[in-house]
Amino acid sequence: MTLFERFERHKNLYLFLLVVGYLLINNSINATSEWMEALRHGTPEILLIEPFVWEYSSAIGVLVLLPLLSKLWTHFPVKLTRIKHQIIIHLVASLVFSILHISIMVALRELAYWTYNSDYHFGPIFREFLYEYRKDLWGYLFFLGLFQLYQFIYSRLKGEANLISQESEKVVETVPEHFLVKKLDREFLIKVNDIEWMESAGNYVNLYSKGRVYPLRSTLSQISQRLLTKGFCRTHRSYAVNSQFIDHINYQASGDGDIHLTDGQIVSISRRYKEEFKKVLS
Repeated sequence: MTLFERFERHKNLYLFLLVVGYLLINNSINATSEWMEALRHGTPEILLIEPFVWEYSSAIGVLVLLPLLSKLWTHFPVKLTRIKHQIIIHLVASLVFSILHISIMVALRELAYWTYNSDYHFGPIFREFLYEYRKDLWGYLFFLGLFQLYQFIYSRLKGEANLISQESEKVVETVPEHFLVKKLDREFLIKVNDIEWMESAGNYVNLYSKGRVYPLRSTLSQISQRLLTKGFCRTHRSYAVNSQFIDHINYQASGDGDIHLTDGQIVSISRRYKEEFKKVLS
């Protein structure tokens, strides 16, 4: 089992532990700050344990609700479409989160105060709720952002792991007729025969078809090899073209040149790929 496979098996646990560590540090700092503030005016009016009860009860409330939030955010991921709809969903979710968080927090504080024969007073409900919701809304947005960042990093690592696995095992893939490409929260089925040329873009390949660009997660080397029998060939370390769409080629004295496609696009050809390119055309 690889290191990534171990991480993938327990990825939700690692996210939970990350939040536990953050809350432990953050709320401990808040509790000690509140105690030090109380000491500034001489004899404190609160016990040392009270700030820790306040902060840790809040942290436990967040941890109890975190799995529910994770399911909600997985079901309703942040997108670039239907912005108003998403704002409403997250506002309602933050309100419910705050109500549940306050309920758990107050219950734990009541229990803690009862253990040392004291009473906890939450205060006027409406005023205190607004005070707590202000903090809970910020906390909700913070953890939502953290969740999205974690998911983004995980998807990148998973993509890299898949590419490494495919290259190391030398997987023989069939020649595709289509590519399923995700772009702006939509999925497009791109016919291979309609792809005019391709451009390397890091861990992605931009497919140019009918005046549009579609990013596909792969490498130019991999796709060029898969589509070799379809008339595709590398012309440059960053480009590959579909021979069906070539209009003419201009060569320079250095051996480099320009390939003019039927749609007017010009793609570079370097002398390094010149011989291989001619073999495809012959």
